[in-house]
Amino acid sequence: MISFTVYGIASGMGSKKAFTPKGWKHPVITDSNRNLKSWQSLVAEAAGRAIEARPDWQILDGGVRLTVAFYLPRPKSLGKKIIAHTKAPDCSKLVRSTEDAMSGILFRDDAQVIEIVAGKYYTGPTDAPHVNVTVEPTTGIAHVRVAPASLPLFGGEE
Repeated sequence: MISFTVYGIASGMGSKKAFTPKGWKHPVITDSNRNLKSWQSLVAEAAGRAIEARPDWQILDGGVRLTVAFYLPRPKSLGKKIIAHTKAPDCSKLVRSTEDAMSGILFRDDAQVIEIVAGKYYTGPTDAPHVNVTVEPTTGIAHVRVAPASLPLFGGEE
């Protein structure tokens, strides 16, 4: 297991856009999020520092469990009673960008990530925006139990 903190405002994966410039045969694919590369550089740098502190660390070849907690700035206009971070960016896009940044550094390929535990929260009034990351091997044996839905699933059916 390896854990580390990335300081900075997390940036999620944007939507991909493709266009074919005049006279070109193949399209150019761009990401709509301009901050993505700098965020991924911060993640890769923090992961590298964590590896340096753990000389016994070996890049993971098997299943990976990724645990991430994103602490994002709280807007000044947001009421004090609001606790849950239900605004953009999407938690799944934050996870994707962070996971991609660690691919080839902590694990060989992001397809190895078979378990994800993630959350996004507002920072405390004096805390800097950051992300806490834990990467660990897993066999994926412990299945998540989801209770079955009660019937009928839709109103008016019986």
